[in-house]
Amino acid sequence: MEKSIHLQRTQSVLKEMLQEAISGLSDTRVNSASVVEVVCSRGKYNADVFIHPDFYSPEEKKQVLKGLKKAEGVLREYILSVSGWYKCPKLNFCFDETLQKTKNLDEIFNQIAKEKEGKNA
Repeated sequence: MEKSIHLQRTQSVLKEMLQEAISGLSDTRVNSASVVEVVCSRGKYNADVFIHPDFYSPEEKKQVLKGLKKAEGVLREYILSVSGWYKCPKLNFCFDETLQKTKNLDEIFNQIAKEKEGKNA
């Protein structure tokens, strides 16, 4: 089902505001996190915030998610003050694993292509 333009615009604006708010946090582990995408629920009560996973070890990922969850209240207040909205969605932070899956698929396709070249030669 195609998303409405209004919802897409809201997600885009929310992504920009979150990136700005996160970079202003005092926790150095958290403020370098990069927002890849924001996906809001239909009623905009919840928003999944996808963080770029590169450069983080599994332990660092846990710490970043913990820090972001702890800072959710501050981030929501910032969004409300900057946007002028009367409500802000509940933020759910997670790492965007689709990037890693895409990399893995690219590697598999390259390997298959090399094997086919080897057989044809």
